[in-house]
This record gives sequence, structure tokens and C-alpha cells, in this order.
Amino acid sequence: MISCCKFRDLREKWAGHSPFFFPVRSECRGCAASTTPGGRTGCRVRLDELLEKTLPPMGYELVDWEMSPKGRLVRVFIDRPAGTGKPVSVEDCAKVSNHLTRLFAVENVDYDRLEVSSPGLDRPLKRLADYARFEGEEVQLNLHEMTDGARRWKGILRGVADGDVRLETATGVRTIPFAAIDRCRLVPKIEWRKAK
Repeated sequence: MISCCKFRDLREKWAGHSPFFFPVRSECRGCAASTTPGGRTGCRVRLDELLEKTLPPMGYELVDWEMSPKGRLVRVFIDRPAGTGKPVSVEDCAKVSNHLTRLFAVENVDYDRLEVSSPGLDRPLKRLADYARFEGEEVQLNLHEMTDGARRWKGILRGVADGDVRLETATGVRTIPFAAIDRCRLVPKIEWRKAK
């Protein structure tokens, strides 16, 4: 494959001579070379859209995805939609990985390694719907700017109202605008069993 928005040397041996090196610039179909206001290049925005369109029809929700700085590793975190009650299994990850491998080949997405996994116990909350889905769960969230002397807050989610997230902290229930949240993760609940 030819590198997406990067140079790669293509080697070609011709009639018994030494290899020639030709720098070639190739872009994904529909890829913009500029950087978006969110900091993602056109390739990253395109990959985000591709994943958002592909996973829901397969019965999965895109939780998050990451791409290494050089674009060689793509990590995709999937979950089951709310209300299914089934956790993501190894078979689910293999199914999505096989599908995305074929899709990336067709869509000319260049990468060396693809990893598909569940979001884990400390699942990130990315969409406003996630905050409603995990109402009653304990979360750790970071804000873009200081609010009442702190950027990091820990508390229990108390739902969503008018585009704002309600968080119960030690000082009471706070209403935080969704746009003010930089990142948020569930606080894992680990129950240790006593040895018998």
C-alpha cells in the first residue's frame, strides 16, 4: 500500500539493475491535507467518519479510536449499544478486526497494525448520550479550564439536562456544560474476593 498523506520510497528492480527510489505522495480518496480546528488531519477526520458509519450496522458502538503519530498503529475501542446487556467478547473484536482490515484495504487506509478491543473498566465518555447512559456511575472528569479552583472533578453522574452534565460531588450537585469537559472516564469498580 502507498502511505496515506506521507512519503514512502517505492522500490522497483528493473532489468537486473539496482533498485530505483521514487518518492511518491499519495493521499486517501477524499482526504484533505490541511489540519482541522480539532487538530486532526484530513485523514484522521476521514477515518473517524468511516468508523462511525461502519460499526453501528454491525451491532457495535464506536467508543474511541487512536492513531499513532506516524499512523502505523490504529486502535479501535468498541462496545455494545446501551440496553443489550452483553459485554464485548474476543469473538466480537475478531469479527470487527476482520471487517475493518478488508474495509481499510478497499478505502486505501494505510497502517501496519490494527488493534480492536473493548473500552475496559475505565471506559471513556465521549458523547453526551454516554453521560445519560452511565447515570449513577462514578466518574473522574477533567475540564478545559479551572472552575471553582479545580480542573479535575470526581463524583457520581446524575444525568443530563439541557446539554449540561449533572455531577454529584462531595460539595453537592454541580451542573457542568458538556463543552467545558476535556475528558471523562468511569472509575472502575473492583470487587476483590476473599480467599477461602
